[in-house]
Amino acid sequence: MVTGVLGIVGLLLSVAGLYGVIAYSAARRTREIGIRLALGAPRRAVLRLILKEGVGLAVIGVVVGLGLAALATPLLKSLLFGMSALDPSTYLVMPTILVAVALLASYLPARRAASGDPMAALRAE
Repeated sequence: MVTGVLGIVGLLLSVAGLYGVIAYSAARRTREIGIRLALGAPRRAVLRLILKEGVGLAVIGVVVGLGLAALATPLLKSLLFGMSALDPSTYLVMPTILVAVALLASYLPARRAASGDPMAALRAE
């Protein structure tokens, strides 16, 4: 139970961190996004641009994490009871959940950036 609670807390912290990074990145790129929208880029393309950045960061983190987890397998064998250290369902389900949560955490800043007024963004600086 403690491990599950710590896992959920870790997931929430990663969501908050990714949301903060993507929101900050989108805010710093307000002028660029305003220019893209003023030149006729569809809002869908701006949304996709920011979502791709957030999910890309998550995928890099998942790949590095899976590699480190595979390297730590010999250390974990003595701590696990009733399951193997290379449990396939864990190595398939958890990365999927992490990428889905990253997509959700990136969606809010992406939607905010795509719905902005291009003229207001260009006048802001």
